[in-house]
Amino acid sequence: MYVSEHVQRRDLNAAVQQGTGTTLWQWIRQLSAGRCFVSDGQNLVTEDVTVVEGDVATISCRVKNSDDSVIQLLNPNRQTIYFRDFRPLKDSRFQLVNFSNSELRVSLTNVSISDEGRYFCQLYTDPPQEIYTTITVLVPPRNLVIDIQKETAVEGEEIELNCTAMASRPATTIRWFKGNKELTGKSEVEQWSDMYTVTSQLLLKVGREDDGVPVICLVDHPAVKDLQTQRYLEVMYKPQVRVSQNYPLQGLTREGEPLELTCTAFGKPQPTDMRWLRVDDEMPQHVVVSGSNLLISNLNKTDNGTYRCEASNAVGKSHADYMLFVYDTTATTEPAVHGFTQLPNSAEELDYGDLSGTPVPLTASTEALPTVQLSNASLAFQPDSRAGEEGAIRSVDHAVVGGVVAVVVFAMLCLLIILGRYFARHKGTYFTHEAKGADDAADADTAIINAEGGQNNSEEKKEYFI
Repeated sequence: MYVSEHVQRRDLNAAVQQGTGTTLWQWIRQLSAGRCFVSDGQNLVTEDVTVVEGDVATISCRVKNSDDSVIQLLNPNRQTIYFRDFRPLKDSRFQLVNFSNSELRVSLTNVSISDEGRYFCQLYTDPPQEIYTTITVLVPPRNLVIDIQKETAVEGEEIELNCTAMASRPATTIRWFKGNKELTGKSEVEQWSDMYTVTSQLLLKVGREDDGVPVICLVDHPAVKDLQTQRYLEVMYKPQVRVSQNYPLQGLTREGEPLELTCTAFGKPQPTDMRWLRVDDEMPQHVVVSGSNLLISNLNKTDNGTYRCEASNAVGKSHADYMLFVYDTTATTEPAVHGFTQLPNSAEELDYGDLSGTPVPLTASTEALPTVQLSNASLAFQPDSRAGEEGAIRSVDHAVVGGVVAVVVFAMLCLLIILGRYFARHKGTYFTHEAKGADDAADADTAIINAEGGQNNSEEKKEYFI
């Protein structure tokens, strides 16, 4: 017969607190001996628990087909945490969440690595039943740090970045991003006791387009979401030089008119030294240079040539050219080829950026340089200008020669057609009337005698030579 729950709890507390010599296990056996256990269909159900360090883990022991048998929860050391709704273990972190005939649910607060392991649910039936649940403790990285080899890099250099995620469990996965583009690094894992430290190395070749771009170190770990840190790149680069024509604005540079050019340069650090020069010749005395501006108040033919603006900073020197051709005052046609050029100053600049599909025309002052293609960033600094007269004259000469050749070919074709028709009309066999009736003659004399008209006609055809 059953013993009342009040009597069971009173006697159990007395046995534990007063130390009567009766162990807990003996008390359970005595209590179970007075019970009638029914069906073998009873069983225990529980689930494994995964919890982040410092959070709360909830352990649940559930009974199917309950017959009011005693439910007990034990820790990995086989110490009783809860016997029914009584807690013999003196650890206040364990708290009873729910107790009934079919469930014992216990919470464990402030979970640590030492709490990890198997916890046993026992049901005192005949025979007793037991099942265990496993608590797994996750530890997020405590520190996430990016260490960069150089605080300031120069374009074209390869720099090293290291990202370290310390003391995590399990080992974390590190991903790299430059802006929105994912990069590939090389990771190493070190284990200290139950913790893992992961270091990822990234080698990055920087260009001027990387200046101010964030490099992000992102962590993939089951204990944390969106954990990342970033560093902004600082890249120094050569100046980008641009020559713009202020006057005349998109017009012909004619004799007697003024010309004003402005040179602008952008770089890191900002260029401090800018100067104008004339390529392959001395600067005309009447040319006025004021800082970044060049002014010719009265253009003439002697001003023809290539004018170059050079700018430099701590990284290097760059330039942009302007080809000037002075037209007659009567010139009205806009040339087809433009006179601004901006070519790389050295072979190193050929490696910069992504090359676009827009070729840069060679000028007289840059014939020794290879034909290159500038990036879109460089093309933004190349305004339109006017062509030299030589290119226009050459294009006119080619057109005249082509027209003459076309006329000659057309005339020859017409002549061939006329001759072909003439020979076709006069082709065939021709007969004379003198030979009629002489087809069957045995010899030439007979043929003459038998010919139409007879001998009389033959006499008339005789000729005498003196």
